[in-house]
Amino acid sequence: MPVRIAHLLNVLALLAISVVLLFAFYDQFANGDLPCPLCLLQRAGFVIVGTGLALNVLLGVDARHYGLMLLGAVAGGAAALRQVALHVVPGTGGYGAPFLGMHFYSWAFVLFAVVVLGTGVMLVLGPARASERVRRGGLGLLAVALFAVMALGNGVSTLAECGVGLCPDNPTSYEALDSLLGR
Repeated sequence: MPVRIAHLLNVLALLAISVVLLFAFYDQFANGDLPCPLCLLQRAGFVIVGTGLALNVLLGVDARHYGLMLLGAVAGGAAALRQVALHVVPGTGGYGAPFLGMHFYSWAFVLFAVVVLGTGVMLVLGPARASERVRRGGLGLLAVALFAVMALGNGVSTLAECGVGLCPDNPTSYEALDSLLGR
């Protein structure tokens, strides 16, 4: 596969990961759905996947960046599968409202599986390392900037919710922020 096509696919995938994080962030604030600890681990998995993609966009395609993506997808997928397993028993209900018929953690598992499959295809068909530099265009830099804002925003909101300790199992408020403000 030509390096330019691999670069474009990495840019598009980074935009997709950014949209996933943006949607989760939007749901958190617009609907007041605070993420549970397993949800936060899934978001961390998406951030790790996005970091591998951003490295490919900024530094050029490299198999090590794909390896980072695989680690993030496997870790995030494990957290998502754990959450699916917690709610698979009839009558236990789910965590949060369904989206297009499935809960966010079910979608997360599907997306992590797609990342693993797509990364495997890129490792097999794409260049192990970019032999030629691809000019960083506006779309690639926009994708990296959007991802950086989403990753930072999710990190800040996680600190506000959990502080530096353990996150509550069923969060109802931004505990660290509340204690800091004396509420």
